[in-house]
Amino acid sequence: MANLESAIDSAFWDQSISSPQTLDGSAKSVPGEPFPLDGARASKALRIQQLSFLRNGFPLGIIPSVSPPSQKDLGSFSLQTLLLRPSTSNWWFGLIGQFRPKKLISAIKTELQSADELELPVFRDAAKHFLDKSLYSVALATQLSLSPSTSLLWSTERQGEKKGYRNKFKIYHQLPDHDITLDAAWPELFMDHKGKYWEVPESISLDMSSLPSDSGLQYHFGIHKNTGHPQAFNALDGEAPSALMPGLCAKAAFSYQKRKDIWRQKETKEDLIIKTDKGSYWRPSYDVRLREPHAAISGIIGGTCAAWFGKGSRNVESQSEDNIPTTNNKRSPLSADFFGSACYTFQHGQFRKLYFDLTRVDARLDLSSLSSFAKRIFQSSSANKSLSSPRLNLIFQQQVAGPIVFRVDSKLLLDSKAGKLGPHIEDVIYSLSYSLRLLRSGKVVAWYSPKRKEGIIELRLFEF
Repeated sequence: MANLESAIDSAFWDQSISSPQTLDGSAKSVPGEPFPLDGARASKALRIQQLSFLRNGFPLGIIPSVSPPSQKDLGSFSLQTLLLRPSTSNWWFGLIGQFRPKKLISAIKTELQSADELELPVFRDAAKHFLDKSLYSVALATQLSLSPSTSLLWSTERQGEKKGYRNKFKIYHQLPDHDITLDAAWPELFMDHKGKYWEVPESISLDMSSLPSDSGLQYHFGIHKNTGHPQAFNALDGEAPSALMPGLCAKAAFSYQKRKDIWRQKETKEDLIIKTDKGSYWRPSYDVRLREPHAAISGIIGGTCAAWFGKGSRNVESQSEDNIPTTNNKRSPLSADFFGSACYTFQHGQFRKLYFDLTRVDARLDLSSLSSFAKRIFQSSSANKSLSSPRLNLIFQQQVAGPIVFRVDSKLLLDSKAGKLGPHIEDVIYSLSYSLRLLRSGKVVAWYSPKRKEGIIELRLFEF
Protein backbone atom coordinates (compact mmCIF):
# COMPACT_ATOMS: atom_id res chain seq x y z
CA MET A 1 0.00 0.00 0.00
CA ALA A 2 1.27 3.47 -0.84
CA ASN A 3 2.30 5.34 2.30
CA LEU A 4 -0.75 7.28 3.52
CA GLU A 5 1.12 8.64 6.54
CA SER A 6 2.91 11.08 4.22
CA ALA A 7 -0.24 13.19 4.46
CA ILE A 8 0.16 13.97 8.17
CA ASP A 9 3.99 13.78 8.21
CA SER A 10 4.21 16.46 5.47
CA ALA A 11 2.69 19.03 7.80
CA PHE A 12 5.76 19.03 10.07
CA TRP A 13 9.47 19.79 9.91
CA ASP A 14 10.74 16.33 10.88
CA GLN A 15 9.94 14.37 7.70
CA SER A 16 13.20 13.16 6.15
CA ILE A 17 13.77 12.94 2.39
CA SER A 18 16.50 10.77 0.92
CA SER A 19 19.27 12.95 -0.54
CA PRO A 20 22.97 12.50 -1.42
CA GLN A 21 23.56 16.23 -0.83
CA THR A 22 24.54 15.44 2.77
CA LEU A 23 26.76 12.67 4.06
CA ASP A 24 23.99 11.42 6.36
CA GLY A 25 21.91 10.82 3.23
CA SER A 26 18.87 12.92 4.06
CA ALA A 27 17.27 16.36 4.04
CA LYS A 28 13.96 17.58 5.46
CA SER A 29 10.83 18.24 3.43
CA VAL A 30 9.27 21.70 3.58
CA PRO A 31 6.12 21.47 5.74
CA GLY A 32 2.77 22.40 4.27
CA GLU A 33 3.81 21.63 0.70
CA PRO A 34 2.47 18.84 -1.58
CA PHE A 35 3.27 15.35 -0.30
CA PRO A 36 6.59 13.90 -1.57
CA LEU A 37 6.90 10.71 -3.59
CA ASP A 38 6.97 7.52 -1.55
CA GLY A 39 10.27 6.62 -3.20
CA ALA A 40 11.78 9.90 -1.98
CA ARG A 41 11.26 9.24 1.74
CA ALA A 42 14.50 8.56 3.60
CA SER A 43 15.45 5.15 4.92
CA LYS A 44 14.64 4.34 8.54
CA ALA A 45 18.24 3.15 8.96
CA LEU A 46 20.93 5.77 9.64
CA ARG A 47 23.42 6.33 6.81
CA ILE A 48 26.32 4.98 8.87
CA GLN A 49 24.32 1.82 9.57
CA GLN A 50 23.59 1.51 5.86
CA LEU A 51 27.24 1.88 4.87
CA SER A 52 28.29 -0.64 7.53
CA PHE A 53 25.97 -3.18 5.90
CA LEU A 54 26.46 -2.21 2.25
CA ARG A 55 30.26 -2.28 2.29
CA ASN A 56 30.13 -6.07 2.59
CA GLY A 57 28.75 -6.27 -0.94
CA PHE A 58 30.85 -3.61 -2.70
CA PRO A 59 34.52 -3.76 -3.76
CA LEU A 60 36.69 -2.20 -1.02
CA GLY A 61 33.49 -1.12 0.71
CA ILE A 62 33.09 1.89 -1.62
CA ILE A 63 29.52 2.98 -2.46
CA PRO A 64 28.87 5.40 -5.37
CA SER A 65 26.34 8.24 -5.49
CA VAL A 66 25.42 11.10 -7.83
CA SER A 67 24.52 14.69 -6.86
CA PRO A 68 25.12 18.13 -8.43
CA PRO A 69 28.03 19.87 -6.62
CA SER A 70 28.31 23.56 -5.76
CA GLN A 71 31.42 23.71 -8.00
CA LYS A 72 30.90 22.18 -11.46
CA ASP A 73 34.52 21.11 -11.85
CA LEU A 74 34.09 18.67 -8.96
CA GLY A 75 31.63 16.57 -10.96
CA SER A 76 28.43 14.89 -9.84
CA PHE A 77 29.93 11.46 -9.21
CA SER A 78 31.20 10.69 -5.72
CA LEU A 79 32.39 7.69 -3.71
CA GLN A 80 31.53 7.06 -0.07
CA THR A 81 32.95 4.61 2.46
CA LEU A 82 32.81 3.92 6.18
CA LEU A 83 36.30 4.58 7.53
CA LEU A 84 35.74 3.73 11.19
CA ARG A 85 32.95 2.27 13.36
CA PRO A 86 33.91 1.26 16.91
CA SER A 87 31.02 0.26 19.15
CA THR A 88 29.94 -1.17 22.49
CA SER A 89 26.67 -2.63 23.70
CA ASN A 90 24.97 0.78 23.99
CA TRP A 91 27.24 3.15 22.02
CA TRP A 92 28.77 3.44 18.59
CA PHE A 93 30.88 5.96 16.70
CA GLY A 94 31.29 6.27 12.93
CA LEU A 95 33.44 8.15 10.44
CA ILE A 96 32.26 8.56 6.82
CA GLY A 97 34.55 9.72 4.02
CA GLN A 98 33.53 10.96 0.58
CA PHE A 99 35.69 11.57 -2.49
CA ARG A 100 34.82 13.29 -5.81
CA PRO A 101 37.29 12.04 -8.43
CA LYS A 102 36.42 14.13 -11.52
CA LYS A 103 38.39 17.27 -10.62
CA LEU A 104 41.43 15.20 -9.62
CA ILE A 105 41.41 13.16 -12.83
CA SER A 106 41.02 16.29 -14.97
CA ALA A 107 43.84 18.11 -13.14
CA ILE A 108 46.27 15.18 -13.43
CA LYS A 109 45.38 14.68 -17.10
CA THR A 110 46.05 18.38 -17.84
CA GLU A 111 49.33 18.24 -15.90
CA LEU A 112 50.61 15.24 -17.85
CA GLN A 113 49.47 16.51 -21.26
CA SER A 114 51.16 19.89 -20.77
CA ALA A 115 54.50 18.34 -19.86
CA ASP A 116 57.15 18.00 -22.58
CA GLU A 117 58.72 14.99 -20.89
CA LEU A 118 57.37 12.69 -18.20
CA GLU A 119 60.03 13.25 -15.56
CA LEU A 120 59.90 12.98 -11.76
CA PRO A 121 59.00 16.69 -11.16
CA VAL A 122 55.95 16.25 -13.40
CA PHE A 123 54.68 13.34 -11.35
CA ARG A 124 55.45 15.27 -8.16
CA ASP A 125 53.34 18.21 -9.33
CA ALA A 126 50.54 15.85 -10.37
CA ALA A 127 50.59 14.21 -6.93
CA LYS A 128 50.01 17.58 -5.26
CA HIS A 129 46.48 17.60 -6.65
CA PHE A 130 45.62 14.83 -4.18
CA LEU A 131 45.97 17.44 -1.42
CA ASP A 132 43.10 19.55 -2.79
CA LYS A 133 40.67 19.78 0.16
CA SER A 134 37.65 20.38 -2.07
CA LEU A 135 37.84 16.75 -3.23
CA TYR A 136 37.10 15.32 0.19
CA SER A 137 34.21 15.44 2.64
CA VAL A 138 34.01 13.84 6.04
CA ALA A 139 31.29 13.19 8.62
CA LEU A 140 31.39 12.06 12.24
CA ALA A 141 28.39 10.54 13.99
CA THR A 142 27.75 8.88 17.31
CA GLN A 143 24.73 7.31 18.98
CA LEU A 144 24.25 6.55 22.66
CA SER A 145 21.41 4.44 24.04
CA LEU A 146 20.57 6.03 27.38
CA SER A 147 17.90 3.39 28.04
CA PRO A 148 15.99 0.76 26.05
CA SER A 149 13.51 3.49 25.02
CA THR A 150 15.78 6.56 24.77
CA SER A 151 18.66 7.28 22.42
CA LEU A 152 20.82 10.27 21.59
CA LEU A 153 22.35 10.97 18.17
CA TRP A 154 24.92 13.63 17.27
CA SER A 155 26.64 14.19 13.94
CA THR A 156 28.78 16.78 12.19
CA GLU A 157 30.03 16.94 8.63
CA ARG A 158 32.28 19.11 6.51
CA GLN A 159 31.93 19.39 2.74
CA GLY A 160 35.35 19.92 1.20
CA GLU A 161 34.29 22.74 -1.15
CA LYS A 162 32.26 24.58 1.49
CA LYS A 163 33.09 26.55 4.60
CA GLY A 164 31.77 25.61 8.00
CA TYR A 165 30.22 22.46 9.43
CA ARG A 166 26.75 20.95 9.36
CA ASN A 167 25.76 19.82 12.86
CA LYS A 168 22.79 17.72 13.95
CA PHE A 169 21.55 16.67 17.35
CA LYS A 170 18.62 14.36 18.07
CA ILE A 171 16.99 12.79 21.13
CA TYR A 172 14.43 10.06 20.59
CA HIS A 173 12.21 8.68 23.33
CA GLN A 174 9.66 5.94 22.83
CA LEU A 175 6.55 5.66 24.99
CA PRO A 176 4.07 2.76 24.82
CA ASP A 177 1.81 4.59 22.34
CA HIS A 178 3.82 7.67 21.38
CA ASP A 179 7.17 8.84 20.05
CA ILE A 180 8.84 12.01 21.33
CA THR A 181 11.62 13.56 19.25
CA LEU A 182 13.85 16.59 19.71
CA ASP A 183 15.63 17.59 16.49
CA ALA A 184 18.19 20.39 16.16
CA ALA A 185 20.43 21.29 13.22
CA TRP A 186 22.66 24.22 12.34
CA PRO A 187 22.29 24.63 9.46
CA GLU A 188 19.40 22.38 8.38
CA LEU A 189 18.86 21.42 4.73
CA PHE A 190 15.30 21.45 3.38
CA MET A 191 13.99 20.40 -0.03
CA ASP A 192 10.81 21.90 -1.52
CA HIS A 193 8.39 20.17 -3.89
CA LYS A 194 10.22 21.63 -6.90
CA GLY A 195 13.42 19.79 -5.96
CA LYS A 196 15.23 22.94 -4.78
CA TYR A 197 17.27 22.92 -1.59
CA TRP A 198 17.25 25.61 1.08
CA GLU A 199 19.56 26.02 4.06
CA VAL A 200 18.11 27.37 7.29
CA PRO A 201 20.88 28.64 9.64
CA GLU A 202 19.26 27.07 12.69
CA SER A 203 16.30 24.72 13.00
CA ILE A 204 14.89 23.19 16.20
CA SER A 205 11.83 20.92 16.49
CA LEU A 206 10.12 19.17 19.39
CA ASP A 207 7.48 16.64 18.29
CA MET A 208 5.18 14.10 19.85
CA SER A 209 3.31 11.71 17.57
CA SER A 210 0.99 8.81 18.28
CA LEU A 211 1.77 5.38 16.89
CA PRO A 212 -0.57 3.86 14.27
CA SER A 213 -3.57 2.25 15.97
CA ASP A 214 -6.22 -0.27 14.98
CA SER A 215 -8.85 2.46 15.15
CA GLY A 216 -7.11 4.43 12.39
CA LEU A 217 -6.81 7.60 14.46
CA GLN A 218 -3.45 9.35 14.67
CA TYR A 219 -2.28 12.73 15.94
CA HIS A 220 0.89 14.78 16.00
CA PHE A 221 1.91 17.86 18.01
CA GLY A 222 5.02 19.93 17.44
CA ILE A 223 6.85 23.15 18.24
CA HIS A 224 9.38 24.44 15.72
CA LYS A 225 11.74 27.40 15.59
CA ASN A 226 13.65 28.79 12.61
CA THR A 227 16.50 31.23 13.18
CA GLY A 228 18.05 33.19 10.30
CA HIS A 229 16.90 33.62 6.72
CA PRO A 230 16.92 30.58 4.41
CA GLN A 231 19.52 30.60 1.66
CA ALA A 232 19.28 28.86 -1.70
CA PHE A 233 21.57 25.83 -1.61
CA ASN A 234 21.67 24.85 -5.28
CA ALA A 235 19.84 27.67 -7.08
CA LEU A 236 20.62 31.32 -7.79
CA ASP A 237 17.05 32.58 -7.66
CA GLY A 238 13.59 31.70 -6.48
CA GLU A 239 11.43 32.48 -3.47
CA ALA A 240 12.09 30.72 -0.21
CA PRO A 241 9.08 28.87 1.24
CA SER A 242 7.34 30.90 3.94
CA ALA A 243 7.50 27.94 6.35
CA LEU A 244 11.29 28.32 6.46
CA MET A 245 11.31 32.00 7.40
CA PRO A 246 12.36 32.98 10.96
CA GLY A 247 9.80 32.43 13.70
CA LEU A 248 8.33 30.07 16.26
CA CYS A 249 5.46 27.81 15.26
CA ALA A 250 3.16 25.56 17.29
CA LYS A 251 1.28 23.03 15.18
CA ALA A 252 -1.14 20.16 15.74
CA ALA A 253 -2.52 17.64 13.29
CA PHE A 254 -4.86 14.67 13.38
CA SER A 255 -5.83 12.04 10.83
CA TYR A 256 -8.11 9.07 10.38
CA GLN A 257 -7.32 6.34 7.89
CA LYS A 258 -9.21 3.28 6.78
CA ARG A 259 -8.36 0.31 4.59
CA LYS A 260 -10.55 -2.31 2.96
CA ASP A 261 -9.50 -5.38 0.98
CA ILE A 262 -11.51 -6.00 -2.17
CA TRP A 263 -9.99 -9.47 -2.34
CA ARG A 264 -6.88 -11.13 -0.87
CA GLN A 265 -5.21 -14.50 -1.38
CA LYS A 266 -3.99 -15.52 2.07
CA GLU A 267 -0.61 -17.21 2.50
CA THR A 268 -0.83 -20.94 3.28
CA LYS A 269 1.58 -23.63 4.47
CA GLU A 270 1.57 -25.06 0.96
CA ASP A 271 2.97 -21.74 -0.27
CA LEU A 272 5.84 -21.89 2.21
CA ILE A 273 6.81 -25.56 1.75
CA ILE A 274 7.73 -26.81 -1.72
CA LYS A 275 7.80 -30.56 -2.31
CA THR A 276 10.22 -32.03 -4.88
CA ASP A 277 11.67 -35.44 -5.71
CA LYS A 278 14.64 -34.62 -3.49
CA GLY A 279 12.45 -33.67 -0.54
CA SER A 280 10.69 -30.61 0.82
CA TYR A 281 12.20 -27.19 1.36
CA TRP A 282 11.06 -23.88 2.78
CA ARG A 283 10.49 -21.02 0.32
CA PRO A 284 9.26 -17.79 1.94
CA SER A 285 8.54 -14.62 0.03
CA TYR A 286 11.49 -12.33 -0.68
CA ASP A 287 9.56 -9.63 1.24
CA VAL A 288 6.91 -10.46 3.86
CA ARG A 289 5.00 -7.30 2.94
CA LEU A 290 4.64 -8.48 -0.65
CA ARG A 291 3.69 -12.09 -0.01
CA GLU A 292 -0.10 -11.94 -0.61
CA PRO A 293 -1.76 -11.03 -3.93
CA HIS A 294 -4.64 -8.65 -3.35
CA ALA A 295 -6.62 -5.61 -4.37
CA ALA A 296 -7.46 -2.96 -1.80
CA ILE A 297 -8.70 0.58 -1.33
CA SER A 298 -7.66 2.92 1.45
CA GLY A 299 -7.98 6.54 2.43
CA ILE A 300 -6.93 9.15 4.95
CA ILE A 301 -8.44 12.47 5.98
CA GLY A 302 -7.13 14.91 8.52
CA GLY A 303 -6.60 18.48 9.55
CA THR A 304 -3.92 20.82 10.83
CA CYS A 305 -3.86 24.03 12.82
CA ALA A 306 -0.83 26.25 13.35
CA ALA A 307 0.11 29.42 15.22
CA TRP A 308 3.19 31.50 14.32
CA PHE A 309 4.91 33.79 16.82
CA GLY A 310 7.55 36.44 16.17
CA LYS A 311 8.17 39.14 13.59
CA GLY A 312 8.25 36.65 10.72
CA SER A 313 4.59 35.78 11.28
CA ARG A 314 3.41 39.00 9.56
CA ASN A 315 6.20 39.56 7.05
CA VAL A 316 5.16 40.01 3.46
CA GLU A 317 8.67 40.37 2.14
CA SER A 318 11.92 39.27 3.75
CA GLN A 319 15.44 39.91 2.58
CA SER A 320 18.63 37.93 2.69
CA GLU A 321 22.05 39.17 3.66
CA ASP A 322 22.66 40.20 0.05
CA ASN A 323 19.52 42.40 0.08
CA ILE A 324 17.79 39.99 -2.29
CA PRO A 325 14.14 39.22 -1.48
CA THR A 326 13.82 35.60 -0.43
CA THR A 327 10.02 35.43 -0.21
CA ASN A 328 6.98 37.50 -1.06
CA ASN A 329 4.49 35.04 0.43
CA LYS A 330 2.23 36.01 3.31
CA ARG A 331 2.30 33.80 6.38
CA SER A 332 -0.78 34.02 8.55
CA PRO A 333 -0.23 34.05 12.34
CA LEU A 334 -3.11 31.58 12.70
CA SER A 335 -4.11 28.97 10.13
CA ALA A 336 -6.12 25.77 9.82
CA ASP A 337 -6.63 23.39 6.92
CA PHE A 338 -7.68 19.90 5.90
CA PHE A 339 -5.97 17.28 3.74
CA GLY A 340 -6.79 13.87 2.33
CA SER A 341 -5.65 10.97 0.17
CA ALA A 342 -7.39 8.03 -1.49
CA CYS A 343 -5.49 4.98 -2.75
CA TYR A 344 -6.11 1.87 -4.85
CA THR A 345 -3.66 -1.06 -4.80
CA PHE A 346 -3.44 -4.11 -7.01
CA GLN A 347 -0.83 -6.86 -6.62
CA HIS A 348 -0.34 -9.99 -8.69
CA GLY A 349 2.05 -12.72 -7.49
CA GLN A 350 3.56 -13.75 -4.18
CA PHE A 351 7.16 -12.67 -4.86
CA ARG A 352 8.56 -16.19 -4.28
CA LYS A 353 9.40 -17.58 -7.70
CA LEU A 354 12.34 -16.56 -9.87
CA TYR A 355 10.27 -14.89 -12.60
CA PHE A 356 6.85 -13.29 -13.20
CA ASP A 357 5.76 -13.50 -9.57
CA LEU A 358 5.30 -9.81 -8.73
CA THR A 359 3.46 -7.04 -10.50
CA ARG A 360 2.12 -4.27 -8.32
CA VAL A 361 0.42 -0.93 -8.98
CA ASP A 362 -0.47 1.74 -6.39
CA ALA A 363 -2.51 4.78 -7.42
CA ARG A 364 -2.93 7.50 -4.77
CA LEU A 365 -4.83 10.75 -5.21
CA ASP A 366 -3.57 13.51 -2.89
CA LEU A 367 -5.14 16.80 -1.88
CA SER A 368 -2.74 18.68 0.40
CA SER A 369 -4.95 21.71 1.09
CA LEU A 370 -8.73 21.59 1.04
CA SER A 371 -9.04 25.34 1.68
CA SER A 372 -6.90 26.22 -1.35
CA PHE A 373 -8.82 23.71 -3.48
CA ALA A 374 -12.19 25.11 -2.39
CA LYS A 375 -11.06 28.70 -2.89
CA ARG A 376 -9.96 27.92 -6.41
CA ILE A 377 -13.28 26.25 -7.29
CA PHE A 378 -15.75 28.68 -5.71
CA GLN A 379 -13.79 31.91 -6.05
CA SER A 380 -12.00 31.09 -9.33
CA SER A 381 -8.79 32.00 -7.55
CA SER A 382 -5.43 30.99 -9.03
CA ALA A 383 -3.55 31.79 -5.82
CA ASN A 384 -1.20 29.08 -4.55
CA LYS A 385 -1.71 26.62 -7.40
CA SER A 386 0.84 24.26 -5.91
CA LEU A 387 -1.50 23.49 -2.99
CA SER A 388 -4.88 23.81 -4.74
CA SER A 389 -4.14 21.27 -7.46
CA PRO A 390 -4.74 17.55 -6.76
CA ARG A 391 -1.91 15.16 -7.54
CA LEU A 392 -1.96 11.54 -8.62
CA ASN A 393 0.91 9.40 -7.35
CA LEU A 394 1.51 6.21 -9.34
CA ILE A 395 3.85 3.44 -8.17
CA PHE A 396 4.65 0.55 -10.50
CA GLN A 397 6.72 -2.45 -9.35
CA GLN A 398 7.79 -5.38 -11.51
CA GLN A 399 9.94 -8.36 -10.61
CA VAL A 400 12.93 -8.64 -12.96
CA ALA A 401 14.49 -11.86 -11.67
CA GLY A 402 14.48 -13.44 -8.21
CA PRO A 403 14.77 -10.72 -5.54
CA ILE A 404 15.41 -7.93 -8.09
CA VAL A 405 12.52 -5.49 -8.61
CA PHE A 406 12.23 -2.50 -10.94
CA ARG A 407 10.13 0.37 -9.58
CA VAL A 408 8.86 3.69 -10.90
CA ASP A 409 7.42 6.39 -8.62
CA SER A 410 5.69 9.19 -10.53
CA LYS A 411 3.61 12.21 -9.56
CA LEU A 412 1.08 13.71 -11.96
CA LEU A 413 -0.15 17.24 -11.43
CA LEU A 414 -3.83 17.37 -12.39
CA ASP A 415 -3.66 20.91 -13.71
CA SER A 416 -2.46 22.84 -16.73
CA LYS A 417 1.01 24.27 -17.00
CA ALA A 418 2.59 26.88 -19.21
CA GLY A 419 2.91 25.23 -22.61
CA LYS A 420 1.10 22.09 -21.40
CA LEU A 421 -2.61 21.37 -21.22
CA GLY A 422 -4.11 18.93 -18.79
CA PRO A 423 -2.31 16.56 -16.39
CA HIS A 424 1.45 16.31 -16.68
CA ILE A 425 4.29 14.59 -14.84
CA GLU A 426 5.67 16.75 -12.03
CA ASP A 427 8.26 14.31 -10.63
CA VAL A 428 9.54 10.77 -11.18
CA ILE A 429 12.03 8.45 -9.50
CA TYR A 430 13.40 5.22 -10.99
CA SER A 431 14.80 2.51 -8.73
CA LEU A 432 16.16 -1.01 -8.76
CA SER A 433 16.03 -3.02 -5.55
CA TYR A 434 17.44 -6.31 -4.26
CA SER A 435 15.29 -7.82 -1.50
CA LEU A 436 17.00 -9.66 1.34
CA ARG A 437 15.04 -12.65 2.66
CA LEU A 438 17.05 -12.84 5.87
CA LEU A 439 15.82 -9.36 6.85
CA ARG A 440 12.20 -10.37 6.14
CA SER A 441 11.42 -6.95 4.67
CA GLY A 442 14.76 -5.37 3.85
CA LYS A 443 16.27 -4.39 0.54
CA VAL A 444 19.18 -2.62 -1.09
CA VAL A 445 17.83 0.17 -3.31
CA ALA A 446 19.57 2.12 -6.05
CA TRP A 447 17.43 5.08 -7.16
CA TYR A 448 17.80 8.03 -9.53
CA SER A 449 15.79 11.24 -9.83
CA PRO A 450 16.01 12.94 -13.28
CA LYS A 451 14.43 16.09 -11.85
CA ARG A 452 17.02 16.49 -9.10
CA LYS A 453 19.80 14.75 -11.09
CA GLU A 454 20.58 12.73 -7.99
CA GLY A 455 21.02 9.07 -7.22
CA ILE A 456 22.19 6.96 -4.29
CA ILE A 457 22.35 3.38 -3.03
CA GLU A 458 20.57 2.73 0.27
CA LEU A 459 19.50 0.02 2.67
CA ARG A 460 15.80 0.19 3.47
CA LEU A 461 13.92 -1.81 6.09
CA PHE A 462 10.18 -2.57 6.24
CA GLU A 463 9.46 -0.25 3.35
CA PHE A 464 8.17 -0.82 -0.16
